[in-house]
Amino acid sequence: MHDIIIIGGGHNGLVAACYLAKAGLKTLVLERREIVGGGAVTEEFHPGFRCSTLAQGLGPLLPHVMADLQLERNGLEVIAPDVRVTGIDDEGRSLTLYNDPTRTAKELATLSAKDAQSYPEFAKSLERIGRVLRPLLALTPPTIEKPTPGELWNLGKLGLSFRNLDKRDAYRLLRWGPMAVADLVGECFETELLRATIAARGIFGAFAGPWSAGTSAGLLWQAAMDGQATAPSVFVKGGLGGLTQALATVARHAGVEIRTGVAVERILIADEKASSVVLSGGDEISARAIVSNTDPRSTFLKLVDPTDLDPNFLSKIQNYRAVGTAAKINLALSGLPSFAALKNDGKAKLSGRIHIGPNIDYLERAFDAAKYGEYSAQPYLDVTIPTLVDPSLAPAGAHVISIHAQYAPYKLKAGDWDRRREEFGDNVVKMLTGYVPNLKELIVGRQVITPLDLEQVYGLSGGHIFHGEQSLDQFFTFRPLIGWAQYRTPINGLYLCGAGTHPGGGVTGGPGANAAREVIKNFKAMRS
Repeated sequence: MHDIIIIGGGHNGLVAACYLAKAGLKTLVLERREIVGGGAVTEEFHPGFRCSTLAQGLGPLLPHVMADLQLERNGLEVIAPDVRVTGIDDEGRSLTLYNDPTRTAKELATLSAKDAQSYPEFAKSLERIGRVLRPLLALTPPTIEKPTPGELWNLGKLGLSFRNLDKRDAYRLLRWGPMAVADLVGECFETELLRATIAARGIFGAFAGPWSAGTSAGLLWQAAMDGQATAPSVFVKGGLGGLTQALATVARHAGVEIRTGVAVERILIADEKASSVVLSGGDEISARAIVSNTDPRSTFLKLVDPTDLDPNFLSKIQNYRAVGTAAKINLALSGLPSFAALKNDGKAKLSGRIHIGPNIDYLERAFDAAKYGEYSAQPYLDVTIPTLVDPSLAPAGAHVISIHAQYAPYKLKAGDWDRRREEFGDNVVKMLTGYVPNLKELIVGRQVITPLDLEQVYGLSGGHIFHGEQSLDQFFTFRPLIGWAQYRTPINGLYLCGAGTHPGGGVTGGPGANAAREVIKNFKAMRS
């Protein structure tokens, strides 16, 4: 019998498997698709053209996970351009944010002397706030009703760190968290393109607009990860599949058995404990514990018999919000696209992410469409050209454009995604052509992945890329539900390790590492 069965071979499932096997637990990973990786895979979408099919880059992977698993010794090659993001507006202007805030300030000086002066202090403040929040990433959220001494100790250390902030940063942390991100950037900056480019971090992948309350939390969480307000442009050689293949290599070396093309149909409960899984072919595999890397709704509403759950818990999980709002479009190009706003030094500035969404009102109007069940005619786009840093993904001289398009609601008011897929793709290409005049003539192939595809092909309930909204009411001690944020579930022996648990979505490996620690702790307790 196996000690552990992990359902789902996405990056968090593989991270958990590595830690569990290294702790001496006999671990089996079952992956429904023919390749491991989940949303972090590299696939060929047109002959000779490959890219990270869903997620575009690292989250970034938490440093202690990278070090513990020695991924760079097992084939992982990380590429980190100096450019984080280049924002482009509809008047032909551009703005590049670099990893170096001082360099960013010099860039800003061409648009606003005031913002050039304000940005370095804004960046320093977020970096200081991020240092205080960073320990939360590797922390198991405490229980609310009866916190253990260890949990109280960890919270005490966090409180001491908070007290070490100066009054201005402490005030900002308390005030910014629940704010609408539009208010935060409006207070700090006057340049609309800068406001929108930074605000995008708060709404990425969310069913929310920049004026929605609590969206500033996304900026603070990014600061916790790497000290900055905007997401990094960190690529993996060979696409994100290079990461998950490295994880699979480490896992196998540690003794993990990985089976692909194996779909789990049901988790069986015996004597009030998760005891085995039933596969689509009818085979049953037993284990001492089951760890689900699928999202919370899939785990409890599809794999577990509802009679095995308390009615109150079942009602809450049915109301867990996981309505996808994003689609992915991958374009195969015969040459390098020419952005009208980047005529001179465009190639260098295109090496990171490219933000299309010139002002706050534009982003809010894009969200308005989704609220009423329609995709945005003018969507917010987060674009990368991974072949600029990794030419191996396309034939010589050719390129790939990878587009995160938002908003594209899971449920359409008129028609369905099967019928409107290409219409949506055409709209995004038309809209992007306004910024890239030669785009259409370069396209030799296209892949459109809708929220429905995210659910049916990649197993994400509601097509939500983060396994559920990362709003304040589904965050930290509330993720996925209050009282169940410690990776355990109401069913003894059943755990969660996916992005629906703390610290949430993105390719960080945090949920998998944290969940494995709790499982190992429980196994040690049983042995003692």
